[in-house]
Amino acid sequence: TSLSLQPVITPELVQGRVHLKCSYSHPPSKPQLQYVVLWSRLSSPGKREQIHRDTTLESFSYAEMDGTSLRLGDTVFCTVTAFARDTPEQQSLPEDSKGFYAGIKFLPESLQIAEDGKEHVLTVLSTVPIACPGQDESCKITLQLSTEDLDSQLPGPPNIVLSACQVDLLQAPCSESSCAAASVTVTAVTDFAQDGIRVSHIRAEPVGHRDLLWRAHRPREVKVTVRDLPTGNCYSFTDPHIITFDGWRYDNYKIGTFLLCRSVSRLFEVHVRQWDCGGHRSATACNCGVAAR
Repeated sequence: TSLSLQPVITPELVQGRVHLKCSYSHPPSKPQLQYVVLWSRLSSPGKREQIHRDTTLESFSYAEMDGTSLRLGDTVFCTVTAFARDTPEQQSLPEDSKGFYAGIKFLPESLQIAEDGKEHVLTVLSTVPIACPGQDESCKITLQLSTEDLDSQLPGPPNIVLSACQVDLLQAPCSESSCAAASVTVTAVTDFAQDGIRVSHIRAEPVGHRDLLWRAHRPREVKVTVRDLPTGNCYSFTDPHIITFDGWRYDNYKIGTFLLCRSVSRLFEVHVRQWDCGGHRSATACNCGVAAR
């Protein structure tokens, strides 16, 4: 029958090396039990590969992230079966843990943003502890961040910009599935072009770390979908004819400095300076200078 062992995987540093610990309940009514713990990793969608088998009297089992059988980026499971030592042929039903993703990941895993100038927070975190193999290096993982526009064959500015080119994941106590975290902001570039919905990817790559476990890790990319917002245009041209954002047309023949437009929601305004360009023949002014803030 099922003993409600409820196995759970948590990360832990053991002698400076990254391990995963499978913990499960010990039924108080059955003091003399042994456990078989099967460790497995997700090798393809819906398919697991067994990597380690442990028979123990303890209510926990360890598996090391050694970079070969267990690597960063793996989703790991432990399956626990119990049996009495005097009747090993009578085993309980096997119980699975939830899948534990071991490695660096982004939250959220994807973003949908607009060309509105807003900053969107992207958190980079490690679900396993940062190891410090030597005293000569600080306890951190440095991640180089980069972006790629999937429609990069089109000319123009990039789709998105980040607030930083790299972040440091500093060693910290593990809590709520995070052992180290840092944040950057993502902003869509306002390009004044009606180019529809575009997709970019954000990548993170560990740099400068001697431990192969981290150096070989390539976290999953973040997909960022950028959608256009309508662009407004206003004009002041020749002697000056003015067309407003909503298409209203008029002329301004006066000489002086004028406020052409000002935003009511952000720090943005445009001034124009007009000077006599008609001479004695006509009272006409033309744009001779512009200032934008």
